[in-house]
Amino acid sequence: MALSRRELIQRSALLSAGSLLASSHLSASTALKYSEYLSYDGLGLAGLVRSKQASPLELLEIAIARTEAVNPEINAVVLKHYDLAREVARQSAPNGVFGGVPFLLKDLGIAMANTVTTEGSVFFKDQRFTYDSTLVERYRRAGLVIFGKTHSPEFGSTPSSESRLFGATHNPWNLEHSAGGSSGGAAAAVAAGIIPAAHASDGGGSIRIPAAACGVFGLKPTRGRVPMGPNAYETRDGLSAMHVVSRTVRDSAALLDISQGAGLGDAYATPVRERPYLDEIQRAPGKLRIALIRHPMLDIPVADDCIKAVDHVAQLCASLGHHVEEAQPQINAMALWQALGTLSNTLVASKVTAREKALGRKLKDHELEPISLNSFRDGLKIDAVAHHEARHAAHQASRTLGAFMQQYDLILSPTMAMPPAKLGALSMEQSYESFIGPAAAASAYTGIYNMTGQPAMSVPLYWNAQNLPIGVMFAGRFGDEATLYRLAAQLEQAQPWLPRLQKLAMSLHGSV
Repeated sequence: MALSRRELIQRSALLSAGSLLASSHLSASTALKYSEYLSYDGLGLAGLVRSKQASPLELLEIAIARTEAVNPEINAVVLKHYDLAREVARQSAPNGVFGGVPFLLKDLGIAMANTVTTEGSVFFKDQRFTYDSTLVERYRRAGLVIFGKTHSPEFGSTPSSESRLFGATHNPWNLEHSAGGSSGGAAAAVAAGIIPAAHASDGGGSIRIPAAACGVFGLKPTRGRVPMGPNAYETRDGLSAMHVVSRTVRDSAALLDISQGAGLGDAYATPVRERPYLDEIQRAPGKLRIALIRHPMLDIPVADDCIKAVDHVAQLCASLGHHVEEAQPQINAMALWQALGTLSNTLVASKVTAREKALGRKLKDHELEPISLNSFRDGLKIDAVAHHEARHAAHQASRTLGAFMQQYDLILSPTMAMPPAKLGALSMEQSYESFIGPAAAASAYTGIYNMTGQPAMSVPLYWNAQNLPIGVMFAGRFGDEATLYRLAAQLEQAQPWLPRLQKLAMSLHGSV
């Protein structure tokens, strides 16, 4: 006999961190109310569909209605594929782990048949695809119903989702502040309660920074864990990785389970996974050795709120039985930062040049934002030797950090060196001189793990006096997402963040 909705929320919405919301009560009416929809994570919504207590179309229409209600305020969803999604929701059986669950892609570096991906750029505004990326194929097989794409800055090149093409994504916690970048649209959509999880990507912090800014969970997987194909096996010379931001740890784990694994012809072998990540979150992490890095390797100031946040979490970890001590690897951070710039500029030059060939014409200067235009021009000047040296710097950092992590299971640090920035501070419509300071403060902690390929996660465990979330980051050994997920589940249980997110979503326009 099918479970009632009240019974289902008690069972299917139980996280490794405990009940999703112990106080949630479901309506006896047939139609699912928004407040009820918000009570579930993605796996919980899929459970409703499997038990026939909700249909894929019903969930989709709630997500669309929520988008239309809050998007004028936050500007998270920039491309809408409502009709395509409705056709899928009506016609396909809700198979897969996430059967019938509404979902959003990031508008960067991913292809979905019969839709546009703009890369956040005027120059790419009509870039249309006839095929699905390997990752999109896997999302579809898992039953996700994709109904749009979220805002990313041009080429994902700034830690704030602001672009000439689509304007700015506003932080749901305070509309004057940035939602982070480059997956800011995804994080804002999740925090605002449009969907429980959204696709994201990370080439220098672009999953973890917006997760920190919006108070959601975001894990960047190990290099090679999630395929980038079919037309690429790496992006940004291996710096970039794809996954999601989510409200719950278990959704992140389950979504990595269905997306991980090398694609056909991939150059990277998939790092070994002992068991499904959804199983990992049921396992105790044991007593972990955690290296605490309070100040970044780059010589930049750190806001007091970020130090308070990481100290709070260090104490929380110690109270859970883990060993935490200050320690830092000996890495030439400035050389690594310069190498990151070289590889990023090379990507922009390559991407724009390929677009010129596809269009059969040259770029016009006004079609790129000033920072991107400078990156394009600098990228064209980078020779093969400089490019090789940048890759070598990344590989050397990988070996240095790998040796350091023989002594520790995880590294703990702030996610950013500042709270979520005011909108405009990280816009690419300014000079490089005014841009680089805030950009460095946003990504000073995160970029190293893109260079080394290690997994890292931002966990929402601290809010400042202005009620802005301040994320903290844990990095693991190469290939070891399992330890990160085990600890994340333990932290989620010890200090649940989901009630804050539900309260935020219900406070936004159109929540009743």
